[in-house]
Amino acid sequence: MDDRNSDGSPGRAAIPAGPPDLNLLRTFLAVYRAGAFTAGARVLGLSQPTVTTQIRALEGRLGRELFERLPRGVAPTPFADDLAARIMGPLDALGAAAGAWHGADGEDGPAEPVRLAGPAEYLSHTALPTLAPLVERGVRLRIAFGLTDPLLDELRAGRHDLVVSTVRPRGRSLAWLPLSDEEFVLVASPGWAERIGGRVAEEGPAALHGVPLVAYAEDLPILRRYWRHVFGRRLTGVPAVTAPDLRAVRAAVAGGAGVSVLPRYLCAAELASGALVPLHLPEDPPINTGFLVRRPGPPSHPHVALVRDHLVRRAREAG
Repeated sequence: MDDRNSDGSPGRAAIPAGPPDLNLLRTFLAVYRAGAFTAGARVLGLSQPTVTTQIRALEGRLGRELFERLPRGVAPTPFADDLAARIMGPLDALGAAAGAWHGADGEDGPAEPVRLAGPAEYLSHTALPTLAPLVERGVRLRIAFGLTDPLLDELRAGRHDLVVSTVRPRGRSLAWLPLSDEEFVLVASPGWAERIGGRVAEEGPAALHGVPLVAYAEDLPILRRYWRHVFGRRLTGVPAVTAPDLRAVRAAVAGGAGVSVLPRYLCAAELASGALVPLHLPEDPPINTGFLVRRPGPPSHPHVALVRDHLVRRAREAG
């Protein structure tokens, strides 16, 4: 059966008519998240043939193919992507409600908190406001800040449930989903922008000669990437100010300490108000993709999946 509308656009995934079979939908979601029938079966505690049979039954009921069988694992069809987006919130909320209390009468207390770690700037500015509504639904959060590599090591050791990573994890010991793209912007205070004028587009980094650099670390990590990507040159120099928090870098630059490179999401309000000014708007700005990472296997409790899917869904909506 064709899954496109009359105008050729992809059709919207339909929940089966009549009372839906939640077991089939849960099986579909497990396979969708795991990327393979075998891995989905492990998550559910079922045999692989049982999972295959259930997926085929759901495909038959929907009249749509849900997965493309690959040599290793499966790839969801566009119809499956749409179906997953529609059901994961309600199913996870149902699971969270059922698992919010360990004991039938609540004697064992609330569920374990979700341990989320990542860059302080992103978690503070974006993730925590996004997750705030879940707290009212009984989700408990324990937040940790840090650099990506140590946090991923701690995730492997079981110290975290989820980690927002600034790099794509390597190997198969971790499972990840793309979370969001961040664009980097070369910014200065209005005073410095007036002194520099519009010369950066014409002169490149020469227009910034003698302008103090404000950086996250002594080796100018974000600035160096911008110089290499936009100007095609290696940045050398010593920063005038370093602060291991981009919010502090933003404040220093807005105060007139010099120039820096910041992710657009972190300085959007300042750019809109004029507190910061973009010095250059290249056609191809540097972009960095963030990833939401967890250990493979079933989440330790339903709220982990709820937090994960909430972050991914809101990031896609914002993007």
